[in-house]
Amino acid sequence: METITSISELRKLLDDRRITEQSIGLVPTMGNLHTGHLKLVKAATQSCSFVTTTIFVNPLQFGADEDITTYPRTLNEDQEKLIVAGCHCLFAPSVEEVYGSNPLTSTVIHVPGISELHCGKSRPGHFAGVATMVSKLFNIVRPDRAFFGLKDYQQYLLIKQLVNDLVLEIEIIGIEIEREPDGLAMSSRNAYLTAEERKIAPFLHACLNDVAGAILNEDRDYRKLEKEGVKKLQEAGFKPEYFSICHAETLQPANSEDSSIVLMVAATLGICRLIDNLRMQTS
Repeated sequence: METITSISELRKLLDDRRITEQSIGLVPTMGNLHTGHLKLVKAATQSCSFVTTTIFVNPLQFGADEDITTYPRTLNEDQEKLIVAGCHCLFAPSVEEVYGSNPLTSTVIHVPGISELHCGKSRPGHFAGVATMVSKLFNIVRPDRAFFGLKDYQQYLLIKQLVNDLVLEIEIIGIEIEREPDGLAMSSRNAYLTAEERKIAPFLHACLNDVAGAILNEDRDYRKLEKEGVKKLQEAGFKPEYFSICHAETLQPANSEDSSIVLMVAATLGICRLIDNLRMQTS
């Protein structure tokens, strides 16, 4: 596996691969890789000839009071994991390589509608930062396929909309959530949990399952179920940000006639912000 930090060097490498008609897969990450990330890499290696993983802690997607300075950075360990997973190239640029001397003066990509919902409400500017960085990576790498984890389901839909709106010839592939044995969705931020909080954290997924069970038992009062979900999380020690039952494609509030829905939740436990979702068919 090659590790590259220069945009020009990466472009040359990938152009050489295209000459031999190799298909290019892209796995964007912020590093501190866990099994969920490696699942994306392995999926990419199964459908693409050449896989590039990126590690970049993107300053534009962090708010003023968020954890960019403490976000875990483990490049050496990540390189070893990527080699084992079969990755062909790691792109790990500096902030200056990507944005120049001042990221705040960079052109920003805004995906309307979906950017303002759910996580977009509580993290203003976050999805503009995501869309901008992903657009840069798409332009640099020009992949045939790009792989994203479905834990960040809103992000996945946003990127699909971006690709559709900009008429990009990139297939966006969502990979199912990787979970710990007790149900907690894997995340680099789980490292922020104390030992006691780690025991509580799986309740987030359990709460989603409880509400899904009620829906399958024909309870279609979604607004009531949302309120009950928030209350249960509060009682367990979380600070819920939202608990939403949505149409699975638009992320607008679901109604009883929607057959494809997604349950989405964001909550803070201690200093750790957790998100999760559960997608389901009601008929």
